[in-house]
Amino acid sequence: MTKVLITGCAGFIGSHLATQLHHAGYSVVGLDNFNDYYDPALKREREKRLLENEGIVIHKVDLRDVFGTHYHVRSIDPDVVIHLAAYAGVRHSMDAPGEYVENNVVGTHNLIEACNKVGVDKVIFASTSCVMAGNSLPWHERDPTGHQLNPYGYTKACNESQFLASAIKHTVGLRFFTVYGPWGRPDMALFDFTKKIIAGEEIELFNFGNMVRDFTYVADIVQGIKLVLNTVETPENDTTKEIYNIGYGKQVQLMDFVKSIEGHLGIKAKKKFVPKHPADTIETWSDTSKLQKLGYKPTTPIDVGVGHFIDWYKYYYEVKT
Repeated sequence: MTKVLITGCAGFIGSHLATQLHHAGYSVVGLDNFNDYYDPALKREREKRLLENEGIVIHKVDLRDVFGTHYHVRSIDPDVVIHLAAYAGVRHSMDAPGEYVENNVVGTHNLIEACNKVGVDKVIFASTSCVMAGNSLPWHERDPTGHQLNPYGYTKACNESQFLASAIKHTVGLRFFTVYGPWGRPDMALFDFTKKIIAGEEIELFNFGNMVRDFTYVADIVQGIKLVLNTVETPENDTTKEIYNIGYGKQVQLMDFVKSIEGHLGIKAKKKFVPKHPADTIETWSDTSKLQKLGYKPTTPIDVGVGHFIDWYKYYYEVKT
């Protein structure tokens, strides 16, 4: 049985991935530092569900802690590491860049060193679509990394360089495109808009609502990760250094996204149109042809995915609309 260590396991994507890998027959162990970038109670609830429903244990470890990181990687001794832990949020990174460098760059360095010392030679790691900002759309992996507009973006571009230059034989980076779904992050637009619309508060629409995103449902993200994991488990070559886009592959206008939320809630949003935030990319769009060669086929269109999230939100927060 393949043993998989997931960093950031109590996070949004990590918790979904852990569940699905367990169901697929993997042995899964998690690490997380349970930081307070957003309400840790949501992370603790994900942790509780993973332990009670799947028997998955998450160890509290901060990757900035060299000793703790090395100790747990050595004691767990995984076959594959899936590195999802990161300080997230493009806009917040403009206000606290040091936190992003320490968590995303230094923490990743410590993890790489631990893998080298323990002999872990297979790592899948999270990157982000925003490393390609400034390139012509749709974004393809063969394009050079663009001009990152925020510290989050440049720390993830740094992560790609860190793993490319590392001694770890098999490393695969995944550029996620605007992931959403049940158990999502409260700082993301879908969660924030839903909460404010229900409360009767204004939602802020940056760039006066003229934004376009390639929204990707979390189950489709997990599908892509599992396909990549299959290739990493039995690599064809002595060394693998790859990058894959994981997106839905279609663009959605921000205003259509809002209409979908309004439709599922049955509530009209109070809208405040504001200028573009300097951390934001106006448009994203993934070319997933490389991942499609592994069998990737996203199946959740935006209105269906938004409906799944709102059903979860109403259940979890006991909301009646």
